[in-house]
Amino acid sequence: MKIIVPMAGRGSRLRPHTLTIPKPLIPVAGKPIVHRLVADIANVLNEEIEEIAFILGDPAFFGEEVVASLKELANGLGAKANIYRQLDPKGTGHAIMCAAPSLSGPAVIAYADTLIRADFNLDKEADSVIWTKKVDNPEAYGVVNLNERQEITELVEKPTQFVSDQAVIGIYYFKEVGVLKKELQYVLDHNIINGGEYQINDGIKRMMAAGKVFKTGTVDEWMDCGNKEVTVETNRRMLGFLAESGETLVSEKSSQQNSKIIAPCFIGAGVVLKNSTVGPFASVGEGTIIEDSTVKNSIIQTHSVIKNATLDNAMIGNHAIFDGKFTNVSIGDYSELK
Repeated sequence: MKIIVPMAGRGSRLRPHTLTIPKPLIPVAGKPIVHRLVADIANVLNEEIEEIAFILGDPAFFGEEVVASLKELANGLGAKANIYRQLDPKGTGHAIMCAAPSLSGPAVIAYADTLIRADFNLDKEADSVIWTKKVDNPEAYGVVNLNERQEITELVEKPTQFVSDQAVIGIYYFKEVGVLKKELQYVLDHNIINGGEYQINDGIKRMMAAGKVFKTGTVDEWMDCGNKEVTVETNRRMLGFLAESGETLVSEKSSQQNSKIIAPCFIGAGVVLKNSTVGPFASVGEGTIIEDSTVKNSIIQTHSVIKNATLDNAMIGNHAIFDGKFTNVSIGDYSELK
């Protein structure tokens, strides 16, 4: 099995945090988004992953440090990492085709801007499985239309009339991903464009028209990381799930001086808490110092200094300095508020 991860986007809605770090490497509950996503997919598949192909953007932004992190992720799952580049943002279908040499055999394609919690058996008799989540407002999403055999017959973007409540979350299984490759090549060759870009859906629709069987795999939780507000909310939810599973979230290499941690929290190695209360639902990256502060429902990344603060629904980057009375903040790497 292969996992194909298109992640060339710059994550503009999550600025300023994505000005220096690609969005898939922003940590949620102490671990980069893409690391959590790939690990969760591997758990659902429950079989050997032989290759993970990552489609990155401009090397000036997705540089060697990013590549090294992704290779480490793949190696940790016993898989080979292949790195491809999408230098022009021409859509989801175009991004997948940038990894054309890896498009053969069974594969999962997963866009790295979402996290999941799922426990279902993948229907490997189907030609493809599109992962979905039941939603209350399907008119806001792309949804699947199902026939009486619960096979997907149509993909409908933001339907004005009810089609189904199963929203497409951006993760797909293909029994033979080479078939998708063939259909996307047709899309590219015939310049089939929607929304100004080459879309994966146009390749999928051609597969459906050729009689390929598509089924759904419904996830229990679908968490977005599109902007600061929803990323903080995703961090809160993920900490809750991890705490329920019994995962250790507070590093033994952190220290607390006259401080209190209210679970669930992630506290990284080298974190120092002085005269502070942290939590619930706070993630604090390694090497960060928090003094005379109260922090809850927030993400603070690595090697930052927080003093005299009351933070709630905040997101603070790496190597930042924050000293003040602001509450709901979002400041990026190397920023200073004193």
